[in-house]
Amino acid sequence: MKGIYSFYFDAARIALQSIFAHKLRAFLTLIGIIIGVASVVVVGAAISGLNTYVVDKVAKVLGANHFMIARMAYNGQVSEQEWERRNRRNKRLEWEDYVWVHDSCTLCDEVGAQMDNRIDIKQNGEELFGTRIAGVTANMAVIEDKTIADGRFVLPHEVESAALVCVVGYDVVDKFFPGLDPIGRTVDIRGMPMRIVGVEERRGSMFGESFDNIAYIPLTTYRKVFGASRQSLQIHGKAESRERFQPAIEDARTSLRNKHKLKGEEEDDFGLVNVDEINNDIDSFTGMIAMVVTPITLISLVVGGIVVMNIMLVSVTERTFEIGLRKALGARRKQILVQFLIESSVLASLGGVFGLLLAAAIAWLVTALTPIPMTITIAYVALALLVSGGIGMIFGIYPAWKAARLDPIIALTRN
Repeated sequence: MKGIYSFYFDAARIALQSIFAHKLRAFLTLIGIIIGVASVVVVGAAISGLNTYVVDKVAKVLGANHFMIARMAYNGQVSEQEWERRNRRNKRLEWEDYVWVHDSCTLCDEVGAQMDNRIDIKQNGEELFGTRIAGVTANMAVIEDKTIADGRFVLPHEVESAALVCVVGYDVVDKFFPGLDPIGRTVDIRGMPMRIVGVEERRGSMFGESFDNIAYIPLTTYRKVFGASRQSLQIHGKAESRERFQPAIEDARTSLRNKHKLKGEEEDDFGLVNVDEINNDIDSFTGMIAMVVTPITLISLVVGGIVVMNIMLVSVTERTFEIGLRKALGARRKQILVQFLIESSVLASLGGVFGLLLAAAIAWLVTALTPIPMTITIAYVALALLVSGGIGMIFGIYPAWKAARLDPIIALTRN
């Protein structure tokens, strides 16, 4: 057993001596492996970071343990024909539906309502395009885990009295009140002067859409300003904890089914969206990206493996005399084979380590310069190292086999 360990130790030592004896050649050989490993890890970090970024943005917009019931709920897996069928079947949700769910859903910690529209706001010679106007109940701040940076959110009595108040995002503040305290000032929404009572914390943007170009007004005020006869209401619910989330959704769903007099196997005539489903869709989307992109990046590792094989063939040719001498002194074919396999594997593994260091540097730079976090996961690190080491082994087989089959007498004459 000791002799076996000694043999492998000597083989590794000889392999390292050969690599360090030709530093430039070894470095040029490593470049392919380094780039390949760095590509795999960086792509993996980007996909994982994108997933984290989008999920975090969704959480900031929707809040935790939050679900929504609407006339239509988008699901990417639904066909266009099915969407049209549901569009014809589903009923518009009315104020009475919200009141019913609010009173009936015993497992819901909060039940609120919201309606949305987009308008261009003009004021003092300035114009802000595509501002989202959200008519809300007072508890929507709790349901969606909103953070108010200045002032407060809409109050219950302001919803009851249809008060002309609003809470705005920072795009509205930056456009109409730069350098000023916006609290107490008014902003014109559809000809109605709304007094600003709060400013929401900056939420940033995603895919080119700003979440700060928004104004919240009492839902009753919204219905007076925009009219409620043609627009469906959204019912929003929140569970007290993660454990009660799914039961709360089912309770709200059953309540609305009872209100709409749906029986047995009849389909829901409304749509339901929850944060978990959105997160699962995000996971599926990024997973599909990984399935397509990762094999492409692994091709660069194959190219690096071909370079390793080429260099190992050169090494066998250069060391023909050494191989012949070792075989003449009693070295077996297996020992020569293992020696060259170890050398190619060590070469590829060193490239893997340097590739990881390069990937870590790139990930740190991207994280520092962009809003998307680069998350290097253990899975991609293991994949890159296993593939790089495996490629070194696989592409080193032929040169090692060629070295092991050399005739010692012929080899000793080639000096």
